[in-house]
Amino acid sequence: MVHCDLVIKGGLVATETGVFEADIGITNETIVAIASELPMGRNEIDARGRIVTPGGVDSHCHIEQLAASGLMNADTFESATRSAALGGTTTVIPFAAQHVGMSLKAVVEDYHERAAKGAIVDYAFHMILADPRPEILKDELPALVEAGHSSLKVFLTYDRLRVEDEQFLDVLWAAREHGCMVCVHAENHGMISWMGKKLIEKGLTSPKYHVPSHPRLAEAEAINRAIAMAAFIDQPLMIFHVSTAEGAATIRRWQGQGVKVYGETCTQYLTLTSADLDKPGIEGAMWICSPPLRDPADQEALWQALANGTLTTISSDHAPYRMDETGKLAKGPNPTFKETANGLAGLELRLPVLFDAMVKKGRAGLADFVRLTATEPARIYGLAPKKGTIAIGSDADLVIWDAERRTKITHETTHDDSGYTAYAGREIEGWPSHVVRRGQIIVRDGGLEATPGSGRFLPRPGGSYALPTGNRTPEVALLGD
Repeated sequence: MVHCDLVIKGGLVATETGVFEADIGITNETIVAIASELPMGRNEIDARGRIVTPGGVDSHCHIEQLAASGLMNADTFESATRSAALGGTTTVIPFAAQHVGMSLKAVVEDYHERAAKGAIVDYAFHMILADPRPEILKDELPALVEAGHSSLKVFLTYDRLRVEDEQFLDVLWAAREHGCMVCVHAENHGMISWMGKKLIEKGLTSPKYHVPSHPRLAEAEAINRAIAMAAFIDQPLMIFHVSTAEGAATIRRWQGQGVKVYGETCTQYLTLTSADLDKPGIEGAMWICSPPLRDPADQEALWQALANGTLTTISSDHAPYRMDETGKLAKGPNPTFKETANGLAGLELRLPVLFDAMVKKGRAGLADFVRLTATEPARIYGLAPKKGTIAIGSDADLVIWDAERRTKITHETTHDDSGYTAYAGREIEGWPSHVVRRGQIIVRDGGLEATPGSGRFLPRPGGSYALPTGNRTPEVALLGD
């Protein structure tokens, strides 16, 4: 009998559909057998008494990304994907971020060069369109989609990034033509700009005022407007990082009307609150992210939206900036909330924090944990069935969990380059003991065993995304395809 390259013995295997005890056999990077008792492999991991899940798929993270302000975030592809691997994430979808005046083709080539040099886990790219000029959409986008970049992101806020409504319609129309998923940062720019100015004028400048500077209704209004435009074009849409009860309710209402829309939330909106920003001095800047952290009632609404299918993925929105002059304090030692870089690190702790919150604290079962953190993001963004599941023929991306291990999170716990974590002080239960990427053990008992550049690009052709449920006839149907 042919022996597998690697056999994972006796674990409690968790998939999106159920949980069962089994051995997993791996050969040539692929899962080739799942059975109650497999022959000895050339290499083995004893997983008895432990849980085995698919490697995490983090479909929203910012890595080695230049902000429109000119500020580079704290992580390289090497440091970010090192932290991802150690936390159980084996696939990431970061951004190739275009800014005004840039060639999208040149931007994507630049990010490919960075990732090829440093990535430790496998990766794809979303393309950020801040300047969707006609020549970009007509001359550059088709070839990029053909090369495997089939998801786009636009912003409805931020001075140097936002697209106007008519530009957004152009992007939606181009995406429809070429088979792309469109993702959107949906907040009302006018509300945010107006409220921010008023707060600053009144001297309300400390980090905690970042929260009211992004009004709750700014999210709900922009989500409603974005979905209305997508419904008009009949283009599937993903609403990124939903933070409020009103935002989730808006998505659910449109879904009930047959519109093709997905919703995502992030670890921080489920586990942190706006109270975290109310710290002495500038300390609260560690928790400044956009949209901002909200209230406990919003957490409950988001958990419910995950349970009823309104929201279908949980990402990290990893956006690391150091608490020094290279990051959040780039404008000086005591910046206003408007001058502070937005974002917090979360790639490494996404899965452990959610494992504790969902599985150990009873918010959801193992199957739900797998579905929301691996299977659904892989399916939605065209990476299934190779990624995000434990099945014969899928890539052997696996996490073995010590479900009883207790960890007190400190600023030294994580391995990205931000230098701190928003989850410091939290004690969680459950941690990856082994991480397998395409059949290779890349993490063993907390030690990394993979080299920079060993991650692979994952091309996703146009039309490879999973279509959300929807049955409306678009008003632009008379224009044809």
